[in-house]
Amino acid sequence: MDVAVLWNSFLSSIKEEITSLSYDTWFSETELYELKDGKAKIIVPMPIHKKHLSDNYYDLITDILNNITGTNFELEFVLKEEVESINKNNIILNQPINEGVPYNSATNSNLNINYTFDNFIVGNSNKFAHAAALSVAENPGKMYNPLFIYGNSGLGKTHLMHAIGNFIIKNSNKKVLYVTSDQFIQDFIGINKKDSSGTNFNYVEFFKNKYRNVDVLIIDDIQFLGGATQTQQEFFHTFNTLYSDSKQIIISSDRSPDDLKLLEDRLRTRFCWGLTVDIFPPDFDLRVAILKKKISAGAVEKEIPNDVIEYIASNVGSDVRQLEGSITRLIAYSAIMGGANINVDLAIEALKDYINKGISEKNDIHKIQKIVAEYFQISVEDMKSKKRSSNIAFPRQIAMFLCRKMTDESFPKIGTEFGGKDHSTVIHSVEKIEKEIKINKELNNIVEKLKKDIN
Repeated sequence: MDVAVLWNSFLSSIKEEITSLSYDTWFSETELYELKDGKAKIIVPMPIHKKHLSDNYYDLITDILNNITGTNFELEFVLKEEVESINKNNIILNQPINEGVPYNSATNSNLNINYTFDNFIVGNSNKFAHAAALSVAENPGKMYNPLFIYGNSGLGKTHLMHAIGNFIIKNSNKKVLYVTSDQFIQDFIGINKKDSSGTNFNYVEFFKNKYRNVDVLIIDDIQFLGGATQTQQEFFHTFNTLYSDSKQIIISSDRSPDDLKLLEDRLRTRFCWGLTVDIFPPDFDLRVAILKKKISAGAVEKEIPNDVIEYIASNVGSDVRQLEGSITRLIAYSAIMGGANINVDLAIEALKDYINKGISEKNDIHKIQKIVAEYFQISVEDMKSKKRSSNIAFPRQIAMFLCRKMTDESFPKIGTEFGGKDHSTVIHSVEKIEKEIKINKELNNIVEKLKKDIN
């Protein structure tokens, strides 16, 4: 295809994407000059076209060109005067399309290609997070920016983040980068190195190009930036640069932005600019679905009866990795035992370490509520109610304090379990009890007794 035919095809396509006014103003007088060395040079009539097309239509032009040519080109807008020395009639027709900038790949983006939306099991506990992630994947930089996903380890946060990145790479030419906060810290530390010339200019340039010259930045486990003051400052500037350029930012953490006390307030505030979603532990039905998906995906030769699956779902806990690992362990144990049939008795023997670990897991909110309610001789329903009388409000505050101290649950999650209380109410309760037990010996003794009962 020659460049003239190619550009006519491009103009026909973009005319369908924008209004006739926008087309007549910005595209009707454009021409494709050449495709060379990975660049597409486009002739525009005035300087204002350069800026406007670059600022507002760069991605759209790139996407359409990519669909037509099958390769990705870096765009360069030039004025007619800048190519005046070349006779327009001598523009080579039938010019072969040179190979452009290589496609963005999952490997270059640090993405795990095995984590996709197709193999993410959706249930009540993660339905909202899944929907939000898919919306961002379909409209990066336009929907929910930044997207902040939080929840306990092993619930699928990393899977969703990789799924977003893989979806974007598959369906666009946007440049995606996935890193952990630890990798970000290590790269930032590298800025202080000096090269053979005695300066760190090359390292600074590498860092900025890596983190700011992307369309989608995915940062996992942002909580580990806590305490790294200078790194937080750099991430603050990186965040601002990407956000101002409408580049998508996706962040994960094991706790909500409000709980990230070691991060600067200005960072935590920015994390809430877009959409904050949490992933809850999977319920029984979702755990069963996860196990069945693991079995089918692993092409397990032996049949695993439903009662074994239900036994695992009921006893192994809510960590998805641990659930999946239990199947691997069960199959291996069966093989070691000479190909023994898989039944509940075999599962009990094979997974006794997993089950013991599940039994000794940290206390949950419901258990704490029940023990505190019994001690103060009120009902759990009263504790979850909107009643504000002192005989209910005070035990509620103690229970919230213990939930925060004895579980890994976030303030919003605790508030939800106390009848939908706002996270600020939980924070106030925790801080109040923390202060009072330091000066009130009797209260301190009560709290210590409750801790022993809970344990």
